[in-house]
Amino acid sequence: MRSRLIRTLLALSLIGPLAVAAQVADEPAMRVEQVGPHSYYVQGLTQLGSTKNQNFISNAGFVITPAGVVVVDALGSPRLAERLTQAIRQLTDKPVTHVILTHYHADHIYGLQFFKQQGARVIAHVAAREYMLSETAQLRLEASRTDLAPWIDAQTRLVAADTWIEGATTLRVGGVVFELDRVGPSHTPEDITVYVPSEKLLFAGDLFFNGRLPFVGRANSGHWIRSLDRLLGYDTRAVVPGHGPASTDPKKDIGMTRDYLKHLRQTMGKAVEDFVPFEEAYASTDWRAFETMPMFGPANRMNAYNTYLLIEEETLAKGKR
Repeated sequence: MRSRLIRTLLALSLIGPLAVAAQVADEPAMRVEQVGPHSYYVQGLTQLGSTKNQNFISNAGFVITPAGVVVVDALGSPRLAERLTQAIRQLTDKPVTHVILTHYHADHIYGLQFFKQQGARVIAHVAAREYMLSETAQLRLEASRTDLAPWIDAQTRLVAADTWIEGATTLRVGGVVFELDRVGPSHTPEDITVYVPSEKLLFAGDLFFNGRLPFVGRANSGHWIRSLDRLLGYDTRAVVPGHGPASTDPKKDIGMTRDYLKHLRQTMGKAVEDFVPFEEAYASTDWRAFETMPMFGPANRMNAYNTYLLIEEETLAKGKR
């Protein structure tokens, strides 16, 4: 009896370490890709966020300067931010001094608290404050604590920026210039891009989804299209999108996102103009140019519906003028 009890206790004592080891072993791979002389990024998975992938569904980048490391976007969980920091440590022992947020969507911000604990300063556009303080953001966080547990839990919190910018802003760290430009309201009201002239590198955030369909949500898609045209004016070796691989051919790759948004507006706009109900409009629209793209299934119908509603609102607003 005693020997059985000892064996049971020994077995129980191994459950914790084995479970942790299995959990670490199952973590999604995070591979650092170089996109400039001193700049790098990690590419999130083309999936919906889940417990299995730790909410690693978006990109983050970083630039190593003589005075420290500047990170662009914080990834979708504190654990991912910790793993990104570990990857940075393989390249430099310099601290992360700043985190610039291209926008405040959950998959780009839930890692913020880890960087704050390490002493980094957070920079974002002031238009994000409305979302951060909203009931929508709180409800999203509460749902994530269930849907993305244990990576998002009761200790995960929304983190405000230390510096809220209002328009074009220049940040200098260790002599390296970072040009921050507001391009919202597009994907979100607070969209900004980050251009590093010395690296000829542009971080485009979720203005640009490379090789997959974007999630449009209630975006201002008309302004978004115009902002994409602005991206093409930068002198770049590479453009890092919010999702998908970095682009060395932005005219082609950004053109896909722009063409998709234009198709949504043209088809749904015609339906609104002709008083065609959404279901009928969606069923009769030719989606063949995009239906083989990753994320078409989860995103396209929602994108079309939100665009239909947006154009209805735009039409009503024009009628009131």
